[in-house]
Amino acid sequence: MKARSAYRIFRFVALAVVVIALLAPLFWMIAASFKTNVDIYDTGKAVVFSPTVDNYANVLKQANYVQFIGNSLWVAFAATALSLLLGVPAAYSMSRFNMRKSALVVLMARVIPGVSLLVPWYYVFSNLQMVGGFGVLILSHMFVSLPLVVYIMMGYFDGLPLELEEAALVDGLTHIGAFRRITLPLSVPGVATAGILSFIFSWNNFMFALVLSGADTKTLPVAIFDFVGYASIDWGGLMAAATVVTLPIMLIALFVQKYVVSGLTAGATKG
Repeated sequence: MKARSAYRIFRFVALAVVVIALLAPLFWMIAASFKTNVDIYDTGKAVVFSPTVDNYANVLKQANYVQFIGNSLWVAFAATALSLLLGVPAAYSMSRFNMRKSALVVLMARVIPGVSLLVPWYYVFSNLQMVGGFGVLILSHMFVSLPLVVYIMMGYFDGLPLELEEAALVDGLTHIGAFRRITLPLSVPGVATAGILSFIFSWNNFMFALVLSGADTKTLPVAIFDFVGYASIDWGGLMAAATVVTLPIMLIALFVQKYVVSGLTAGATKG
């Protein structure tokens, strides 16, 4: 009993330390977004201070953040939709027809660092006069989100029983018909998981957008840099902008986390 109680105490303390370490920067960011720059540097007002919404007003009015929010939504939705449209059928083909060499290529694309491709991409897309447009941002985001969709859906399709599709083929359906009428409806949790993770990646992506976006196609992570100057940093505006970027995706993750977990584990438990 003593050993069990000691283990519970240790587990609680370890969990508390991890949670505090993860949430403390988030709470500091949100608190700083309601402070003036003077209050941020004042350690005596770390907890008790007079809140202000001027930072959010500056973000939404002066920095064209409404436009940047629209840019981020458009790029994230488009990249996610195209990745699902191409990735789900590809994952089904690789899973059902044992296309292991193609799966290896997808895995290689999944592990290659994106930064190693930025210079070739910039050279190619600049010659095609695509740099600064939405098309190049969507394509660059798909380089990571498409292999992610294929990787998740292959595991999900591998876990679905083949007997259902074999029965559909006996009844006269083609492989495409069996996929559309049998397999795809059963794979909705996996598709939702892949789509949510792909959207989160596109929303948070900074590196590709920094190099390939233009003045009118900036996404939110890149627009945050407007508050960092050569001589000074507007910490209040920077924290407000970071909060605008972070909170929507955190709320999405909070509400859909059970679907993400079920979708990731379903392929490993079926069959």
